[in-house]
Amino acid sequence: MRPIWKGSINFGLINIPVKLFSAIEESSLDLDMLDSKDHSNIKFKRVNETTGKEVAYDDIVKGYKIDSNYVILDDADFEAADSEKTHTIEILNFADEKEIDSIYYEQPYFLEPEKTATKAYALLRDSLKASGKVGVTSFVLRNKEGLAILKPYENVIVLNRIHFKQEIRETAELKLPPVSDTKSKEMDMADKLIEQLTEKFDISKYKDTYTEKLLKIIEDKSKGKKKAISKPPKTNKQSDDLMSMLKASLESKKKQTS
Repeated sequence: MRPIWKGSINFGLINIPVKLFSAIEESSLDLDMLDSKDHSNIKFKRVNETTGKEVAYDDIVKGYKIDSNYVILDDADFEAADSEKTHTIEILNFADEKEIDSIYYEQPYFLEPEKTATKAYALLRDSLKASGKVGVTSFVLRNKEGLAILKPYENVIVLNRIHFKQEIRETAELKLPPVSDTKSKEMDMADKLIEQLTEKFDISKYKDTYTEKLLKIIEDKSKGKKKAISKPPKTNKQSDDLMSMLKASLESKKKQTS
């Protein structure tokens, strides 16, 4: 793995030099875009809109438009905006992870200590694990400031980026049913179904079966085989009897476990 950022964690007066690595590896298939006529690859080019000529990546700069002119920015300008945050993961405070709603979570990264900081790294990781707390941090990655939490995962400290409050859209524009303050018979039955289906969470049980099936279709198609298209599952109508469907769901689960 190649690091995508280098800097340090500030933990009180303790400074822990670290490297940042992506913790995610996509499981989807790498599909190419082709011309339907001759199956040639589609290539995207960076083109100068005035001359129509392709521009080399090294000749591209970033600019911000003010009135009709651009102010061109270089690497030094981005760092000058806040040189400390571009090189430092500052622990602002600690919090209980359960207080952070899952809607704020964005992207996880692994943090690896430099050789000179393994003891301090282990101290922070093990202290987080023992306390059950997460460190709330702020830093800059790819010219964008972000919030994040630091938490232990197995033997590594994970930095998980989280959205700012203002980045989450309001729900007022959505057409949603009102929240009920009283329990109905259907809700009691739904509670029983939830309880019946509750089990200890084990991430290893869940697999990306769609990609596996899609790859099988690709392999079959390469051999001239045709795949039968299954019909999408039936959706319930507003007039459907919720109580009877809940009862049937409970009975179905009982039969599976008996």
